[in-house]
Amino acid sequence: MGGRRGRRLPAEPVEIAIERLSHEGRGIGYHDGRTAFVQGALPGETVLADIKRRRRRQEEGAAVAVTAAAAAERVEAPCPHFGICGGCSLQHLDTAAQVAHKQSALAELLAHTGNVSPDAWLAPVTGPTAGYRRRARLGVKYVPRKGDRVLVGFRERFSPFVADIDSCHVLDARVAAVLPALATLVRGLSIPDRIAQIEVAAGDHEVGLVFRNLRPLSADDRNALIAFGDAHSFLMFEQPGNESTVAPLGHERMRLHYELPDFGLEFAFAPTDFTQVNAAINRQMVPLALDLLGLEPGQRVLDLFCGLGNFTLPIAQRAGDVIGLEAAEPLVERGRENAQRNGIANARFEAADLTRVAPDAEWLGGQVDRVLLDPPRSGAEDVLPAIAGLAPERIVYVSCGPATLARDAGALVHTHGYRLERAGVMDMFPHTGHAEAIALFTRH
Repeated sequence: MGGRRGRRLPAEPVEIAIERLSHEGRGIGYHDGRTAFVQGALPGETVLADIKRRRRRQEEGAAVAVTAAAAAERVEAPCPHFGICGGCSLQHLDTAAQVAHKQSALAELLAHTGNVSPDAWLAPVTGPTAGYRRRARLGVKYVPRKGDRVLVGFRERFSPFVADIDSCHVLDARVAAVLPALATLVRGLSIPDRIAQIEVAAGDHEVGLVFRNLRPLSADDRNALIAFGDAHSFLMFEQPGNESTVAPLGHERMRLHYELPDFGLEFAFAPTDFTQVNAAINRQMVPLALDLLGLEPGQRVLDLFCGLGNFTLPIAQRAGDVIGLEAAEPLVERGRENAQRNGIANARFEAADLTRVAPDAEWLGGQVDRVLLDPPRSGAEDVLPAIAGLAPERIVYVSCGPATLARDAGALVHTHGYRLERAGVMDMFPHTGHAEAIALFTRH
């Protein structure tokens, strides 16, 4: 029983001296014999922290006040909901310091997890830090005890509840401006308690909103959603079941679009397709990846986890031919659609189990000179032996999970005979602890 009592949460905030930042940007200190991870605290500060969770050896909390001198990198958060809304975690840290921290975290992960370090660091890729988020899943909650209100937004920090917000600093401005109106819209439906979420999918010229309805919409509901879409120039969709049930409301369009102007390319995507969150970073990331690949006419390139062709089609413009591999059949179809849309004949898209890629696969058809990897957060561990078996001269690895990049970098260098030449961070998700990274591996 003593151990259980020891894990009871303190009734009042406790004082903690912060020594360093965790990889995801929480202040780390020590309290009551435990490692304390404190949201909103910076190194060198002593803070009063409200402890929210406690385990045997660690606890988690949020800073409620800085009791000694604030860190030089501390800034006033640009969003009035920071600290309550869980959508951002680093708005209290200067944006340049955020990027420096993410690069430092990547270096530490590469060294400690992979036992590697790059020959040289790439300059960080940065862009606008406000209004950048083109993809988001907004929670929706009907709260009858709060005057029959509806809340639309991200989850609260340390809580499953939807935060009570009326604006968002990082969401695409076209959607951020209508959060209160979205709440009013849902409140007026016949099923305000059965709208689970609203998925935001914004292209360059249009915005799609997908309403996850757990019960059928009435005729009046449909008309209200259509009228809202018309008033704000949004494409409205319902989703009564899984992703295959997404259907347009008041229009017949199932595609949105974004462009890569440097390549003269336009990509079509469905509102639930994976696309990069940050358009400005994506427009810098693609040419950087191609430069690192060192493409020449006549080369054969393999693009693994290719999605709808974000890298595949630009690669096709510089190489002999490119094969895009993706496990999700709908994205393979989208890749083919985008190749045809842009008049590109030397890009082939195939559906494959990416954990079972073999050097003698029939669709491969011979030697591969370059490989681009853009795996999910879980990384590319299962496919590395097959890639090494293809013996490409260069591998460019784009990562949304620096920890798994570090693990995979260790395998490529220490098991498969590659050298880590370049690495760097790309600030795809400003004001959050998430980091995107890119690395170049070359054969000895």
